[in-house]
Amino acid sequence: MRQSRRSMRAATSSPGPRRLRRMSAWATGAAAAFLVVTGCSTQDAICGDGEYPVLNVGSAGRACVDKKQEPPEGYVRFPKGKVPEHVDDKWDKYWQTHTVDKSGKITQVSPQS
Repeated sequence: MRQSRRSMRAATSSPGPRRLRRMSAWATGAAAAFLVVTGCSTQDAICGDGEYPVLNVGSAGRACVDKKQEPPEGYVRFPKGKVPEHVDDKWDKYWQTHTVDKSGKITQVSPQS
């Protein structure tokens, strides 16, 4: 007597490859939807929630400051529109080789010997 496909599948303990593919596709889609809905980025943020990045005057050094506070002495806010938001974004890379001098002018960082 021949078994039907349904009864053969029920007799095996592991799910079939088609079911695994469907479950995998569903999980991937759910994860992508979660990221879109929550507004999360897959890139690392420069600063945490409630903080903003500041630039060390005269060098490429940086820090993160609580949004309720002013930059500490020797640090300034990044110029408007040139604020790095994520690691390796356009402005993060730019500010690795540039800084602001004491007069507020953007200059290239001199290479260290």
